[in-house]
Amino acid sequence: MKHSEKTCLCTGAGALLAFILFTLLVRLLDVRAVGPMGSEVGFAAVNAWFHRLTGVHMVLYAVTDWLGLVPVFICFCFGVLGLIQLIKRRSLRRVDPDVILLGVYFFIVILAYLVFEAVPINFRPVTIDGRLEASYPSSTTLLVLSVMPAFAFQTDRRCRSAAIRAAARVFAAVFSAFMATGRLVSGVHWLTDIAASVLLSAGLFLLYRAAVGFSDGKRRKRGIQ
Repeated sequence: MKHSEKTCLCTGAGALLAFILFTLLVRLLDVRAVGPMGSEVGFAAVNAWFHRLTGVHMVLYAVTDWLGLVPVFICFCFGVLGLIQLIKRRSLRRVDPDVILLGVYFFIVILAYLVFEAVPINFRPVTIDGRLEASYPSSTTLLVLSVMPAFAFQTDRRCRSAAIRAAARVFAAVFSAFMATGRLVSGVHWLTDIAASVLLSAGLFLLYRAAVGFSDGKRRKRGIQ
């Protein structure tokens, strides 16, 4: 494994460990009923202060909700790519390893979302249609920050055009920044919800990159291009 792959592995594992520790702190430190319907949240003073600072902007919430379909569409496109390879090559073993790893990566992201929906850490600072909804970590932010870097990474690997690769990187960065900031200032999440999504998505993506690098190294040793 190359130095860059080891760096991704160590940094990714560190980010996941930080996410776990941060989650424990959210459950333990300054937990108070500052949310709607008496709902509790950790780091209550900081979260409540930031929520008062930003206010609630439901239009921005709706815009970022709809734009959340962009990473879903990208996932669908990569799923189609994998299916086409499977049909043409007639064997799962002949599907590009990085595409298979991408499918595993997306599955883990979805699994993380389902786990935190089933076991809420805290609820939104606002009710949606009169109901409390789980908000830790921000699922939209997690999806965007997991998928968009993978989109840029895969474009770098598969596209020969330098202009297209650069455009993909810029689009991924700008879109990710807008979505994370939009969810943060829309007022539908606590500050800690967004911070947790950043840590979790960074950890998962870096581990995916390390896995792809390790797979590439094994293929090079076997003389497979």
